Amino acid sequence: MPECQNFGSFVTAAYARVFTPPDVTDPRVCPNCEDKVRDDANVREARSSRGT
Repeated sequence: MPECQNFGSFVTAAYARVFTPPDVTDPRVCPNCEDKVRDDANVREARSSRGT
């Protein structure tokens, strides 16, 4: 099962397929990562709250 590399939580296979490159099985961040966002090839701190 795919897991978030940052948070360690379960993500669906569909989420991993959409948000990871073809050669990577686990996404770098997931919807549970309130303080992180994807920024091109990197992960960075969120600049503002994500509505929480």
